[in-house]
Amino acid sequence: MMPHSAGPAGPTRHVFVYGTLRAGGRNDIARFSPAPEHVADASIAGTLYDLGSYPGAVLGGTARVVGEIYAITSALEAQLDLLEEVKPDDSGEYIKREVKVQAGAEELMCLAYEIHPKRIVGRPVIASGDWLAHMRSIS
Repeated sequence: MMPHSAGPAGPTRHVFVYGTLRAGGRNDIARFSPAPEHVADASIAGTLYDLGSYPGAVLGGTARVVGEIYAITSALEAQLDLLEEVKPDDSGEYIKREVKVQAGAEELMCLAYEIHPKRIVGRPVIASGDWLAHMRSIS
């Protein structure tokens, strides 16, 4: 497992991103500062929903959501919390979760942003679980 270093911006954590924050996405995480470090491509158990210009995942179940794992600082985590509209009482657009993600032979604890259940009512499921592939297929 990657060591958790403590730098000027705080300790390193891992985040699993599956939508616009993926490499090449509209909010590509590489554009943030301090820059994250790509750790692995991965997938997690969940169902991906099309919310228009971005997706939302509901974690768990038998379907898979495709994404990427990055090492981030606490300063970058705070920026992601703002972007994802996380609220302390879990009433925001996304709910921040800690999930185990298989990355090759390693299992990493990662932050993941799960869409609030009220946001997916009537929204279509993305059967492939891959937001970037879905966007390419509809454009």
